[in-house]
Amino acid sequence: MTTTPRRARAPRQSDVARLAGVSQSAVSRVIGGDTDAARIPEATVRRIQEAIKELGYVPNPTARKLRTGRNRLLGVHTFEAVFPRAREDFYFEFLLGIEERAEEIDHDLVLFTSTGGSDGRRRVYRDGVNRLNVADGAVLLGVAADRAELARLEADGYPFVHIGRREVPGTRITCVVPDYESAAAAIVDRLADLGHERIGYLRAGIDEESYADRRRGYESAVARRGLRDVSPGSPGLEGAGLDTAGPGTAWLDAVADGRVTAVVADAEWLANPLAERLGARGLAIPRDVSVAVLEGVGPDAAVRWDCLQIPRREVGRLAIDTLVGMLDQPGEPVADVLVECVVVEGETVAAPPARPSAPTKGNAG
Repeated sequence: MTTTPRRARAPRQSDVARLAGVSQSAVSRVIGGDTDAARIPEATVRRIQEAIKELGYVPNPTARKLRTGRNRLLGVHTFEAVFPRAREDFYFEFLLGIEERAEEIDHDLVLFTSTGGSDGRRRVYRDGVNRLNVADGAVLLGVAADRAELARLEADGYPFVHIGRREVPGTRITCVVPDYESAAAAIVDRLADLGHERIGYLRAGIDEESYADRRRGYESAVARRGLRDVSPGSPGLEGAGLDTAGPGTAWLDAVADGRVTAVVADAEWLANPLAERLGARGLAIPRDVSVAVLEGVGPDAAVRWDCLQIPRREVGRLAIDTLVGMLDQPGEPVADVLVECVVVEGETVAAPPARPSAPTKGNAG
């Protein structure tokens, strides 16, 4: 019978001190970067660093946090399963940006994925304990953010940044926010510049801040440009929005007869069935009606929609910078970071079709 040899224990600071021939306090100061204040000779610092390398010593993050208040560990917590199974996953670019920036500034990441409760929801607190505390602070992301937990984290003084705007009554949450509002307004401005005067808005029916920002940008630009909003649910057009079958027949009639010449859709999954239903009526995009989408569209999409593009990698990088800034200046108020979205021109927006005018009495045949 063979036995597996027991793994040797990890090297400790005392081992480093013994190999370098110095005191353990000197090792601790070198690891903590406090060599100038301690007036440790450069030759001694080099010996300690060589001993660390030879032994493969790695500082204990818990001990380091007790000593300095920081362990250079940053958490990433999601309120639902968002870690990518494929490169096409929406959160993939956010996570790339987070990882890149943390590595550049010499911080490690801790991914919190096992904080789910019996109901399947991922929670920060379990048995009254904040499980993110092992990290200096954390970046939070995901659609299903638990607002009660966000409020509790803020009240506890735990440093965190949320990717995406989150409103919590009575609590201010620091967020890194894609600027959906300005991008939606820019898309409406482009339609107006092309000559569209009557446009409709297809809502996703999702009660979330990012969609509210899109709608606010659309509505403000329509008012500012003096356009007419002819969305599903407008007077005389049945259907308050979209269901699984799409917009109502009366609204599609309005598109077909030219009362709506452009459509702005919250999402690609709204635009695709719209195109099919218009095609069934013999209408083509953008020949008969222009359509723009208020979300990013992947390179493999069947239709090259005019759309807005979220700089997701940049958002992830800025989330890390914002979090580290909070850690560097504890107690200081931190403003939200608004990140500009790019309007991408595709193949679904054009000038409105020319409509034949009614003949005058003198020209009647």
